Amino acid sequence: MIDMYQEELLDHYKNPRNFGALSNPDIEFNDTNPLCGDEVKVTVRISSDKIQDIKFDSRGCAISVAAASKLSEVLKNKSLSEVKKMDNKEVLELLGVSISPIRLKCALLSLRALQKGIYKMNGKILEE
Repeated sequence: MIDMYQEELLDHYKNPRNFGALSNPDIEFNDTNPLCGDEVKVTVRISSDKIQDIKFDSRGCAISVAAASKLSEVLKNKSLSEVKKMDNKEVLELLGVSISPIRLKCALLSLRALQKGIYKMNGKILEE
């Protein structure tokens, strides 16, 4: 039996929200998970130090795509400092299902890409 959270994740995988790319973004960052081959490109428009719009383009597993889709919904109107402070726990709570250690990088790929993009925009390098 599939529970409500699994159904929601499958819906985000099959019908991802905010999928695509923004033209002339303030932030654009590509990242990959070399362990499984997942790829994500995040594009973001910033206004008053907040995420005005966000899109992602992704090729990957259900967890990776669903996490990017769900994150894209909750990140709109968040400040860049809030996004930089987000951690694994927040993403896992958003997903609502338990993730194995092997799948953790899949779940975090889009957030890490966005955080790296913010640091790149500010001329800094995000340490792993």
